[in-house]
Amino acid sequence: MPKALVPVRGVPLLAHALQGLFASGRVDQVVVAAPPDHVEEFTAVVRPFGDSCRVVAGGSDRTSSVRRALDAVEAGSCDVLLVHDAARAFTPPEVVHGVVDAIAGGAQAAVPVLPVTDTIKVVDAAGVITATQDRTSLRAVQTPQGFTEAVLRAAYAASVDATTDDAGLVERLGGRVQTVAGHHHAMKITTVFDLAVAEAVLAEAEQR
Repeated sequence: MPKALVPVRGVPLLAHALQGLFASGRVDQVVVAAPPDHVEEFTAVVRPFGDSCRVVAGGSDRTSSVRRALDAVEAGSCDVLLVHDAARAFTPPEVVHGVVDAIAGGAQAAVPVLPVTDTIKVVDAAGVITATQDRTSLRAVQTPQGFTEAVLRAAYAASVDATTDDAGLVERLGGRVQTVAGHHHAMKITTVFDLAVAEAVLAEAEQR
């Protein structure tokens, strides 16, 4: 099944992600880009959120899916656009606040980040290490990523390649991207191990 429909403590990741966004108090409307073959299933998940959430059919990759969701947003209807990943379903409200506040404060784009704690090596095609990166200037990027409407629309209008990072599209146009504090709970759930961690974190939160 699509990752967004994978349940954690009986609730799909998508529902957890939506709950987190709306709980922040800074999000009014959400457009969910669903795999074209799973629109009905995604629609069922978002139904409890009423008119504040709707589903559109996504594309063949992340970039085309975000583009279709962006096209579904009426031009001029919002002050800040956020691009979020359902796989980061447990992003705390304070991360959303930080991103939105950065845009409200004048930034064109803002992304939550964490310092890189692992040593990063550069290798060649044969797997031989050619350099060691200075990790003091490296950051791991999370979501939601925030943008002014004009900047995000311009970035996608100029984009022809698939990307896994919307802020990177802004960088290509010469735009400045502000960083804000991320959070370890905003981890991307990719593996079975990640799911187990998410289950444990949620169980701990429910016991408080």
